[in-house]
Amino acid sequence: MLWRFVDLIPYKLSSRILWHLLRQYLRNSLRVLKVRGALYSMRKHEFLSPALLQALGKQCPSLYHLCLTQADLRRLPYDCIPSSLKSMKLSQCEIPAVWFQRSASPETPRVLPQLQHLMIHNVSAFSDQHLLNVSSQTSLRTLTLSGTYRLTDAGIQRAAPYLEDLECLVLRNCVITDAAVHFIGRHMKQLRSLEFSNTCSLTDAGLACLAALKCLETLHLESRVKLSPDAIVAVCQALPQLRNLNLDGIDFEDQTVHKIQASLPNCRF
Repeated sequence: MLWRFVDLIPYKLSSRILWHLLRQYLRNSLRVLKVRGALYSMRKHEFLSPALLQALGKQCPSLYHLCLTQADLRRLPYDCIPSSLKSMKLSQCEIPAVWFQRSASPETPRVLPQLQHLMIHNVSAFSDQHLLNVSSQTSLRTLTLSGTYRLTDAGIQRAAPYLEDLECLVLRNCVITDAAVHFIGRHMKQLRSLEFSNTCSLTDAGLACLAALKCLETLHLESRVKLSPDAIVAVCQALPQLRNLNLDGIDFEDQTVHKIQASLPNCRF
C-alpha cells in the first residue's frame, strides 16, 4: 500500500509509533505529512526528534509538504527539516530564536532550498528576524502570517526586498501599520493575491500604496480596517488585473457598497 497523503493530526502519537510508521509504511511515495506534537499533552515530552526528522528526509525524498501542529521545536535544529520540502505549515508551535537560519559557514548549503510556500499560524515566537532569515534564503511564492504579534513594520521593511517573487501574501491579526504596506507596494510587484485581516492600523494612506501592484487579482480587506469607500474605489481602479474584492465585515451602508460595485464592474464581490 502506497501512503501519499498522511494526516496524523487527529491521533495521539508517541516516538515509538512514529518510528514504526516510518519504518513500515512511509516511503518514497509520501508527498504530504501532517503531525500534531506534544506541546499541550500531559506528558510534555516532545517525540519529534532530530533523528526522526532526518530519517524522514532520507526515507521520503519526495515529501513536499509538512504540517506541524502544537509541536515544541525549540530543541530541533532547523537543518534537520527534510530538504525536499516545497511547502511548510507551523500552527501553534514553539520555535527557537535561531530557526530559519543556516550555519554561518558560506560553504553550508541552504536548509530548505526548494521552499516556496510558508504558513505560520499562532506561533507566538515568530519575529522580524525569523521573517528575514527565511525570506533571504528562499524564493517564497506564498506567505501566510497569522497571529504573529511580534512581527513589526521594521520586519516587513527588512524582508520585503527578498520577497519580490511573492505571489500571495496573507497578514491576519498582525500588528502592522501603513509603513509596512508602503514596503509591500514598493517591493512585492508580483503579488496576485493580498489579504489584510484584522489589521486595525491600515488607513486610506496605506491602501493607496497598493496601486503599484499591477498584477494583483484578489484583494481581501477584513473587518477592523478603517478605510473610506473613495479610497477603496481609487486603488481598485488603479489595478488593471483586479477581479476579486472581498470587504468582509467592513461596516458600509448598502448604498455605499452599491457605489463601490458600480465603480468596479469587472470585480466579483
